[in-house]
Amino acid sequence: MAPITTSREEFDEIPTVVGIFSAFGLVFTVSLFAWICCQRKSSKSNKTPPYKFVHVLKGVDIYPENLNSKKKFGADDKNEVKNKPAVPKNSLHLDLEKRDLNGNFPKTNLKPGNPSDLENATPKLFLEGEEAVSPDSLKSSTSLSSEEKQEKLGTLFFSLEYNFEKKAFVVNIKEARGLPAMDEQSMTSDPYIKMTILPEKKHKVKTRVLRKTLDPAFDETFTFYGIPYTQIQELALHFTILSFDRFSRDDIIGEVLIPLSGIELSGGKMLMNREIIKRNVRKSSGRGELLISLCYQSTTNTLTVVVLKARHLPKSDVSGLSDPYVKVNLYHAKKRISKKKTHVKKCTPNAVFNELFVFDIPCEGLEDISVEFLVLDSERGSRNEVIGQLVLGAAAEGTGGEHWKEICDYPRRQIAKWHVLCDG
Repeated sequence: MAPITTSREEFDEIPTVVGIFSAFGLVFTVSLFAWICCQRKSSKSNKTPPYKFVHVLKGVDIYPENLNSKKKFGADDKNEVKNKPAVPKNSLHLDLEKRDLNGNFPKTNLKPGNPSDLENATPKLFLEGEEAVSPDSLKSSTSLSSEEKQEKLGTLFFSLEYNFEKKAFVVNIKEARGLPAMDEQSMTSDPYIKMTILPEKKHKVKTRVLRKTLDPAFDETFTFYGIPYTQIQELALHFTILSFDRFSRDDIIGEVLIPLSGIELSGGKMLMNREIIKRNVRKSSGRGELLISLCYQSTTNTLTVVVLKARHLPKSDVSGLSDPYVKVNLYHAKKRISKKKTHVKKCTPNAVFNELFVFDIPCEGLEDISVEFLVLDSERGSRNEVIGQLVLGAAAEGTGGEHWKEICDYPRRQIAKWHVLCDG
C-alpha cells in the first residue's frame, strides 16, 4: 500500500489566506466602530441642548423653557407669528434682531412736525363709560408701575419641619418665582440660594445653580441634626438669592429673613412663602476703628506693623455679627510688593488680634512706601466682604498721614494710634 503524501505547496498557501482574511476583518471592524461612534456623537449633539441640567435629588431634567413657560430668543419666529394676534400700531414692539453688539436697541428720534404725528405716537387709553385718561396721569401711572416693578424681586417658597425621632430640623427650598433678570444681554438669570441659620452662623448651605431661568424650581432638602426643639424658637433663617456670574462677582438679587420665634412645628410640615426684599446694604458711616502700631528701623531698613485691635465693627447685613480678619498690603510706588493677613476672629465687633508683621523696605526712606489695611468679614463658601479700609502713607490724609509722619520723625520707636475705617 502506497503512503499518503500531500503537496507542501498547499500547506504553505493556508497561512497567507488566513492572514489576508483576518486583515480585511480587522479593517472592517475598525471602520464600523468609528462609524458607530460618529453617529452616536452627532445624535447626542442634536438631541441634548447645551443648557441641560439634571436634577441632583430627583433625577428630573430641568429646562428653562419648561420652568418659565416661555420660548428662547432663538426660537422659530414663524410659529409665533401664526399663533399671536395682530399687534396694534400704537403698541410697543421691540425687535430683538435689531439690537447692536452691546445688546441695546437703537433710539428712534421723532422729527418735529405736525402735532397730529405726536398725537398718533402716544396711544390713547379709554375706560369703560368714562373719559379718556390725560397724558399727565398716564406719565404718573407709568412711573409708579416702573418703581413697583423695580421693587418687586420675586417670591421664595419653602417648607419647615422638625423630626422629633431624629431630633433634626428640616428645611426644604422649593422654588422662587418672578426673579429679576440680572443678565442684560440674555435677559435671564442663573439663580441659586444660600441659607444660614442665625445667630451662630454655624450651619451654612447653598443650592445648585439653575441656568437661564427666572422661576427656578430647586426642590432641595437640608437636614440639620443636633438642634433641640426648644432651641428652634431662638433661631432665624437667612436666605440670600444670588445670580451666578462666571467672569465676576455673583450678583445679589435679594434676601429673606425668617425669625422662628412665633412658628410652631409640632403639628408637622409648614409650607411658607415670603417676598424677596432688597439686601440691607451696610451704610458708609460707622465702619469701625482699627488700632495699629508702627515702627521704622532705619538701620535694617525694615517696617514693623502690629495689628492690635478693632472696635465697633458693623454687623454683616442682617446675618448677625461679623467674623473679621485684617489683610495688610505693602505698596512701593503704587505697586504691591508684599501682603500678610491675620487670623479670623469669630462673631465679634471688637476683635483683638495682637499680630506682628515685619516688612523689608526695598528703598531708603518711606517717601514712596504706603501700607493698606483691609478689614474683611470671613464667609465660608463665598467671597469675603470688605468691612472697611485704611491707608497709611506720606500722601494719606487725616490720622493716617500724621501717624506716618511721626514714625518717620522718630525711627526705632513703636507708635500706636486708633484710625477710623472708611469705605472699602
